[in-house]
Amino acid sequence: MGSERFPKRKNQEVDNMTQGRCMKCKKQVEIKNGTETVMKNGMKAMKGECPTCGTKVFRILGKA
Repeated sequence: MGSERFPKRKNQEVDNMTQGRCMKCKKQVEIKNGTETVMKNGMKAMKGECPTCGTKVFRILGKA
């Protein structure tokens, strides 16, 4: 019953983890010069910059 209502999610591809949304370009972009950091609340995040316009891109990855 529970498995029918809430199907398990498939693992995302590895290269999907290095993508983030650029607010200036308004599209998904590959994160250039990305570094993985841990936020104050203990969650992992990826920081980097947009290869097109050079603005900062930030993506929250999940719990550490």
